[in-house]
Amino acid sequence: MTTATTGEEPMALAAARLRTAGMRVTAQRMALLMAVSESAGHLDADALRERAQRVTGGLSLQATYNVLRALTDAGLVRCTQFPGHPARYEIEHHDNHHHFVCLRCAAIRDVECAVGAAPCLEPQLPEEYDIQEAAVTFWGLCPDCRAVTPAP
Repeated sequence: MTTATTGEEPMALAAARLRTAGMRVTAQRMALLMAVSESAGHLDADALRERAQRVTGGLSLQATYNVLRALTDAGLVRCTQFPGHPARYEIEHHDNHHHFVCLRCAAIRDVECAVGAAPCLEPQLPEEYDIQEAAVTFWGLCPDCRAVTPAP
């Protein structure tokens, strides 16, 4: 979401998205939604708080987590937790994509749905189960880390 492509101010766009989701518009919510929207990667709460503070001034870490939880619950933000890493946030596109995490540098990259339509996998479960989402994480070495790692 950029102002060059939409012609609107980022805060105004954030406010409109909050209203569309039925949420009360606050400076903290707008600033954090804008920070998530404008981030190129999967940022943790502390990094998003730092970006949002450029707009709001003071913003506690607890307030950051509270707002991120509300944005996640409203379906505007996606929270992904990888073992050994802090929770990461990105704009929710409802595309059920997966992730690759580099074991060395911890870089995170989106991966398209693994197989078929969402939820992308066909688990062997009785038909009474209603599967709505699959979360797959691929672990390995990114191209940069692979280039400096000797082949076995």
